[in-house]
Amino acid sequence: MSPRQSRPTHLANLDLNLLVTLRTLLRERNVTRAARNLGVTQPAVSAALSRLRRHFGDELLARVQGAYVLTPLAAQLAGQVETVCAAAERLFATGRAFDPDTTEREFTLLMADYQATVLGPALSRLFDREAPHAALHVQLIRETLGSGAGDAIRLVDAMVSPPLGHFRTPGVHSAPLFQDRWVCLVSADHPLCGTESFGIEDLARLPWVVPYHRDEGYPSAAPATRQLSTLGIRPRIAVRVESYRAVPDFISGTRRVALVPERLAAPLRSAHGLRTLACPVPLDPLEEHLWWDASHDEDPAHSWLRDLVARAAACLGP
Repeated sequence: MSPRQSRPTHLANLDLNLLVTLRTLLRERNVTRAARNLGVTQPAVSAALSRLRRHFGDELLARVQGAYVLTPLAAQLAGQVETVCAAAERLFATGRAFDPDTTEREFTLLMADYQATVLGPALSRLFDREAPHAALHVQLIRETLGSGAGDAIRLVDAMVSPPLGHFRTPGVHSAPLFQDRWVCLVSADHPLCGTESFGIEDLARLPWVVPYHRDEGYPSAAPATRQLSTLGIRPRIAVRVESYRAVPDFISGTRRVALVPERLAAPLRSAHGLRTLACPVPLDPLEEHLWWDASHDEDPAHSWLRDLVARAAACLGP
């Protein structure tokens, strides 16, 4: 076992400047470019890389065919160091005077690709107009969030998500953003498209494509399967995907069906040769909320961000 693995690491014993260097090296995968971005000399970054390699017991950047690539450990560290650096920047920015027109702060929002597709255009325009020097990091949810959702919220500025039971914890606040409704998504040549009506029994016998469904227990935390459970349907899941936008790729040309938000289905239908069908019975609307840790409540920069996201959602209309 390496020394790094056998001994606990204490914060007081670390050179925290190495975090910034590590983040830049993993972003650039090049010592020269990292040095230029950091405003230091190349030998200084090379020395820092050597220290990081000794600490982690790993090459981090490995040369392959004349270029550097991330080692498996470095790929694992890349997401972690982004989160840690962003959290540190938010911590030291708290309480300072905030001017969106001049700030260079980076704001991190966590959401699935559905919310990014629907909310992204309006959010991007407002952000660009009001905070031209700031950075926006949209971190996409790539797996089903379970009991660790509360921890995930604390490591970012805010999360866009429907209300789920594990978010109802002390210290996590929320505000409603927008609503959507569920529709059935099928291939344009699906047999259901030729019928005047269809019922629950038709949905129950078809194979399903389901996003963010955990392969344990039923119903899962995934919004779509929770809606299906209210219909008394335990779907025969043919495809599970960790993405809403990937759903149409596994629907087109098949007899499969999916339950998707209408705001997402509308722009995807023509591009994939799909049809949307109204559900045979009314379903609960999909309610999207903004979630954040209560520690941000008094941060003027975070207050501005919350207002910006709310105004972007208002641009969507009913």
